[in-house]
Amino acid sequence: MVRIGVGLIISLAFWASGQSDHQWVSTDEKSMTDMLMEDHGIPTTPAEDRAQQERFLGKFRDRAGRDIQTLPGVVIENSKEIILDWDKAFWLLAAGGGSIAINSSGADDRMEKDIRHNAFIPEDMDRMIEVVGGPGFHFGVAGLWYMIAAEQGNEKGLEQSWTMLKALSVTGAWTLTLKLAVNNDTPNGMELAWPSGHTSSSFTVASVLDEFYGPGVGIPAYLGAGFVGYRMMESGDHWPSDVLFGAVLGYIVGHHVAGKDKQATVGGFKVIPFADLDSVSDKGVTGLSLVKRF
Repeated sequence: MVRIGVGLIISLAFWASGQSDHQWVSTDEKSMTDMLMEDHGIPTTPAEDRAQQERFLGKFRDRAGRDIQTLPGVVIENSKEIILDWDKAFWLLAAGGGSIAINSSGADDRMEKDIRHNAFIPEDMDRMIEVVGGPGFHFGVAGLWYMIAAEQGNEKGLEQSWTMLKALSVTGAWTLTLKLAVNNDTPNGMELAWPSGHTSSSFTVASVLDEFYGPGVGIPAYLGAGFVGYRMMESGDHWPSDVLFGAVLGYIVGHHVAGKDKQATVGGFKVIPFADLDSVSDKGVTGLSLVKRF
């Protein structure tokens, strides 16, 4: 079951990046580098083509290196924007207050016992959800999506996969910071319970997919994220209050980051409004600019 689930998610990454007709073979027969080069029409005969392969991979490393270097700033910038946006900050505060109320009233304990008493998820499925619903898996699939898009020269896929990685990074930073600050125990007696990282990450993925592809993909993704949250309670890995805040956090961050990055495009160029002052007439000038990243 775990292998099947992993295969399905990786298949989604190929679909999202526009992958449809690649023929993959065992790495024992052919290296990943050779396969990438063949897709670009570059022969893979040994010595004479090695320099071309290195140049191709060097471009990917340069692009990925530049993007990764911006991640700390991305986390700080988006965190500030969320905190300073009252509509978003309100729901985070409300979810935090709800978590405190549920925990302090004893409802956490009562709901957790009732959920575990009525457990129904089979063991194999439980293990699959634990893996597929985890932040590490989400980062891995988003990274694979990014790599495939770069290999194909798919600018839209690169932008979307990078947006997913940014949203997961912001959510991950918030989740880890709050876990270390609160440091309460799970029903299973483990540390760093609140909020649920599996839940926050799953709802981030669902929210970004919702922004990209609409409710046709977003609704099933939310249902999947909700099931991950339920599994975390049924297994005793998290309290209901952990899952509540994790879901709201992932939803807010995913929509904020992906909604901000979702801009109109024309022929692959981003359409960005601008305003300036005409030096001749001293009048304001407004218009649209077309920007493309190479």
